Amino acid sequence: MGFNVSFSKRKQENYYHPGQEIKISRRPVSSKSYTTENDNVLTCRQRIFFAMCCFATIYLALCIRVSYVCLGNGINIDTAISEQNDENVIRFKNPVKRADILDRNGEIIATSLPTVNLHANAKKIKNPQDVAEKLNYIFPDETYEHLLSLLERKSTFVYLKRNLSPSQQAQVNALGIPELEFENCEKRIYPHKNLFAHILGNTDIDNEGISGIEKYMNERLTTSTKPLTLSVDLGVQNTIRDELVAGVKQFNAEGAAAILMDVRTGHVVALSSVPDYDPNENIKVGERAMFNFATKGIYEAGSVFKVFNTALSLESGKVKVTDRFDTSHAIYVGRLRVTDPHGSHGQLTPADILAESSNIGSTLEVMQVGKKYQREFLQNINMDKALDEFELPEIAKPQFLSEKRWGDVSMATISYGYGISSTPLHIITAFSAMVNGGMYHQPTLLNDGKHKGKRVVSQKTSDSMRELLRAVVSRGTGKRANVEGYQVIGKTGTADKLENGRYNHKKSMATFISAFPESNPQYALIVVMDDPKASKETYGFTTAGWNAVPVSKNIITAIAPQLNIKADFDLEKQKSIVDAAYKK
Repeated sequence: MGFNVSFSKRKQENYYHPGQEIKISRRPVSSKSYTTENDNVLTCRQRIFFAMCCFATIYLALCIRVSYVCLGNGINIDTAISEQNDENVIRFKNPVKRADILDRNGEIIATSLPTVNLHANAKKIKNPQDVAEKLNYIFPDETYEHLLSLLERKSTFVYLKRNLSPSQQAQVNALGIPELEFENCEKRIYPHKNLFAHILGNTDIDNEGISGIEKYMNERLTTSTKPLTLSVDLGVQNTIRDELVAGVKQFNAEGAAAILMDVRTGHVVALSSVPDYDPNENIKVGERAMFNFATKGIYEAGSVFKVFNTALSLESGKVKVTDRFDTSHAIYVGRLRVTDPHGSHGQLTPADILAESSNIGSTLEVMQVGKKYQREFLQNINMDKALDEFELPEIAKPQFLSEKRWGDVSMATISYGYGISSTPLHIITAFSAMVNGGMYHQPTLLNDGKHKGKRVVSQKTSDSMRELLRAVVSRGTGKRANVEGYQVIGKTGTADKLENGRYNHKKSMATFISAFPESNPQYALIVVMDDPKASKETYGFTTAGWNAVPVSKNIITAIAPQLNIKADFDLEKQKSIVDAAYKK
């Protein structure tokens, strides 16, 4: 049987090349069936070559990009510098989750530091007595019995010690006990200890705010690491607290409180209540030390309310600064007999009524205005509601009489400071509006710009009030607050202390509310002394003029330069000349 092999010499394209299969068939086969177009090996080679080209292109692009960035051509120098200068740009992962709190000058007053907690799998500890003994040596503040009780619980997770120092952590590691483990956490630190206790508050063991601004702003502090800037001033706060502590000691008072406010904005520059506590210390303190009297203490402020009584009388248009009121004898309002604690004074102008602190004069003023206008005016300056917008949870609502109970007797007693109980924060906020031109600003602890206020008295009334309040300091019950060069204005107030629903005539609340300078008031200050005692130095008196007033003077003398307020001795001299001529 023969084979037919096709090797035609006529067509060169049908010759077999080396490596090609030579197919033998029984019959002639066309050479067109064995072209390279259907060769699988060649197709695979082409695909591999294409893939290699793609990878080479991508690799080349990456090389070019890396070289471009590394050589500096891809970095915007101006942008890099601006980012370095921008303190709000976080360039690394911050291990601390709770934001810092700063004063208005950028000083840190609350911060968090990374630390660790020690916990154990008590079920796996074979010799709890030995482990407890070793840990007791590292943590001498923890008793052996307490540590042993924790290790004998047979729990898979039990805390043994929180907030270890680096040295303590190293010592625990050196024990080589695998059942002892660490948990990363953070600890809240208050560098200035007691200084801002009632402003900042505190956090619990889980670093969640439980009081003060730590509680009120807890969400803000835990959702952003950007520092929270307050309106308080570290230096001013320190000065005021020192003077309060000294005043409490000097006058043997149960406590004291003070607030300094920028009358132009409502920003609280300082707020202190003593006694206080160190929020760094995890120990129980007295109830009074934890109580923030500046914002939560409601009390009858006494003659301080004559400021608002005079302002509403002038604002009504029914009383003028030149009017005179006969205070030579007691008057009756219903069954109430109104007298003056300092004796009769005769014919008094509104300035005299404030300077001499006349109850009779205040009652006569408000009788010309009426109880309806009086109540509406006090409501307009928020004496009937809690200042919930203030950034502290420790806020009290004033005790404000209902309209039905607001009779003629209430109208009279409220005019000189009895019948309404409010907080120092309410009083200084309303007082600021009386002297700043008539604008009421909501108080705030945040340094976030000027708050828009509402008008509560006219500019004319405010100007008149500054002149009348100056008389209190220049020749009235507030003479001991007359700081030369700063034209202090203000009003004293002394009220019997209310205990268990009854007045204790042997105890008093002494208050002095002031502002400076008179020509252009910038700051208001309130000082409250809780039950100051009489002494030889005070000649047996416990009224505000003998305690709250001198404490205020010491504060103003010290903080005025800190606040960059220049003394104006020329103006003081001119006023003394005018006053002398007036007396002649």
